[in-house]
Amino acid sequence: MTPSPPRYSLGTWTSSWPESLGLGAMAKSSSLNVRVVEGRALPAKDVSGSSDPYCIVKVDDEVVARTATIWRSLSPFWGEEYTVHLPLDFHHLAFYVLDEDTVGHDDIIGKISLSREAITADPRGIDSWINLSHVDPDAEVQGEICLAVQMLEDVRGRCLRCHVLQARDLAPRDISGTSDPFARVFWGSQSLETSTIKKTRFPHWDEVLELREMPGPPSPLRVELWDWDMVGKNDFLGMVEFPPQVLQQNPPNGWFHLLPFPRAEEDSGGSLGALRLKVRLTEDRVLPSQYYQPLRELLMESVLGPAEEDAASPLAVLEELTSGDCRQELATKLVKLFLGQGLAGPFLDYLTRREVARTTDPNTLFRSNSLASKSMEQFLKLVGMPYLHEVLRPVINRVFEEKKYMELDPCKMDLGRTRRISFKGVPSEEHVREASLGLLTGYLGPIVDTIVGSVGRCPPAIRLAFKQLRQCVEERFPQAEHKDVKNLAISGFLFLRFFAPAILTPKLFDLRDQHADPQTRRSLLLLAKAVQSIGNLGQQLGQGKELWMAPLHPFLLQSISRVRDFLDQLVDVDGKEEPGGPARALVPPSVTVREGYLLKRKEEPAGLATRFAFKKRYFRLSGEMLSYSRSPECQTRSSMPVSHIRAVERVDEGAFQLPHVMQVVTQDGAGALHTTYLQCKNVNELNQWLSALRKASAPNPDKLAAWHPGAFRSAHWTCCLQAERSAAGCSRTHSAVTLGDWSDPLDPDAETQMVYRQLLLGRDRLRMKFLEDSTLDTTPEADTEKGSSATEGACPAALAHQREAAARLLEVLADLNQAHEEFQPQEQRKVAPGPLRP
Repeated sequence: MTPSPPRYSLGTWTSSWPESLGLGAMAKSSSLNVRVVEGRALPAKDVSGSSDPYCIVKVDDEVVARTATIWRSLSPFWGEEYTVHLPLDFHHLAFYVLDEDTVGHDDIIGKISLSREAITADPRGIDSWINLSHVDPDAEVQGEICLAVQMLEDVRGRCLRCHVLQARDLAPRDISGTSDPFARVFWGSQSLETSTIKKTRFPHWDEVLELREMPGPPSPLRVELWDWDMVGKNDFLGMVEFPPQVLQQNPPNGWFHLLPFPRAEEDSGGSLGALRLKVRLTEDRVLPSQYYQPLRELLMESVLGPAEEDAASPLAVLEELTSGDCRQELATKLVKLFLGQGLAGPFLDYLTRREVARTTDPNTLFRSNSLASKSMEQFLKLVGMPYLHEVLRPVINRVFEEKKYMELDPCKMDLGRTRRISFKGVPSEEHVREASLGLLTGYLGPIVDTIVGSVGRCPPAIRLAFKQLRQCVEERFPQAEHKDVKNLAISGFLFLRFFAPAILTPKLFDLRDQHADPQTRRSLLLLAKAVQSIGNLGQQLGQGKELWMAPLHPFLLQSISRVRDFLDQLVDVDGKEEPGGPARALVPPSVTVREGYLLKRKEEPAGLATRFAFKKRYFRLSGEMLSYSRSPECQTRSSMPVSHIRAVERVDEGAFQLPHVMQVVTQDGAGALHTTYLQCKNVNELNQWLSALRKASAPNPDKLAAWHPGAFRSAHWTCCLQAERSAAGCSRTHSAVTLGDWSDPLDPDAETQMVYRQLLLGRDRLRMKFLEDSTLDTTPEADTEKGSSATEGACPAALAHQREAAARLLEVLADLNQAHEEFQPQEQRKVAPGPLRP
């Protein structure tokens, strides 16, 4: 049954749905929010009695993140958060804790493995301490095997014919980073083996093994993969098993995930320590776009009406319902939705007017994590990140590279570490304070200079939003004693919620690839405190517990006067955002979303050793082009259009005997494929480039479904050993696996679906609040008798309008709910159990 289109039209949306739209497919979106909080009671792996722990996060055996290394700690705190957009066939999530060693291989401390079912058992996700378990090599299986099984019968009885075609992405068991795999097939008491394919994780057997049925009860089919070793025992690579009824009714034919041997989960009893993790999987079924149009119309109408009296619009309901982490996620989705509709300005103005109208004490304005505060904060991140990078990156890089010791707090001064900045005599607090003051002002000066000189570079959308914010606050608090409130409202967002957090944690704002070491982290904290004081415009300066900041006050006061002038200039902008403008990309195609040095392999470097084949080049990625040159300043640049990209994937270390290599596969006008190999500095940089390139090329047609994770060298592919350069790829591409960040493209349907999901939670409350009795009298006397806080004191016309708005919203929600219910059987038929596909 095809879902019916809505029974009404709203606003200017009057077109009826074409009949064919009812046949549209329901899309699915899946994302994983992971927070690696901290560890405790980890075992000591170093001779010093401590460890240097870090975490690796894997999604279905692909590394998606690596935390910072916390040096010399058995109770590390990371506090790192990642959002990973997932493929639809995601199975499990794993955390590995390792001890970093400067010499030799890092030591594995333990692991935590979470299945999809474990993550989704509680709708709120996982938020708890989980013990680490031992890493069992026999349980560390990965990859898939392709089989075609037939059940035959002749005069001699029943026969099972197992066609073992190939396997892919097997675990590397040998020191070379490959394996020597062979398959062993068991049916009842019979067993046969394939040949062994040497030095590959992508073997092609194409062998048929036939086994005769022996007397006895029906037996399952088990196929095991092993890595052959000349010395010692063979290493287990994984297995698949099929019960007798499956063999009889639906013989296996396709790709199947390899599994470890069944065994009871061994609990280490906490002897390996534990991790505190927060994990939440968000999965949504997204209807065809037209089904969301009525809800989008209601949302757009909300921001164009009077904000203060609104009580029944979707935004008013959402504001009342949400809290905590959910509010931040919702704010992000709403900002992106309204940005795409050209209504970000009216949306923010709507929320700020409601917030300001409720505020009686100007000192508390926007201090809570309300929907208005969170929306403005997320708006700054989504629209202003390139601006933030331009303002802060030069000084942040200096702080990381120079690693100067700075400290003003006498309780935290380590005089033993300060001999390098004391020219003679015994170091004293005064020496440290003077040197630190000079260093701090040396960093703060350029930051303030850049900020106050950046009016012309600040995105116009941010300037317009701040102009509306200032006008709104000024109208609410016109008294002379509150003259600073209008500026504090702006600086509170720009300095306290944007610049200062980015200085404190530059990795979270994509300013650095790694977290700071303890000394640099303390320097960043001092700089962030100073920027916060500037953002507070001198309020509470010299008060509180941090009196040791007093030597910096003269510089701060001088900077505050300059910042006041900067704020006046910032809001001195003409024009306004056009309501209902055309949908547009969050990041203009010409804007650089990622840049930095990478090592690029020369084209066909015949005869060159690997280390000479890769040359350092400076890369820039925008929505239109991936370009590179010898240096950032070099005018001679080579480039490849993003629209030509067909795959962006990792490369096995064994291909070039180098780590952190990726490949970008492009297609020219003649249809020929070309591969560019790029090496990154570390796994995090590799993941960030992979993610950025995959997102930039996401709309491209004709994406590759398979690829070669090796390289074509010495007349064969290093991954699957095939001798033809044009041979089909031996592994599935991973274009769906990306890291969520500020540059994620707009997706109005997925964003509206999330809003709908939140509104459903308040449907009953909305109905009780406004529509308990459809015959309710709208006279003032009736409203007084009812005594509802939502309608008390409102005029009959306003009450009637609110009830009408509530009824329209409930009708929209009912239609969307019905569409989901009617699409559900179609989806269930499509996802009937079957083999994995390439």
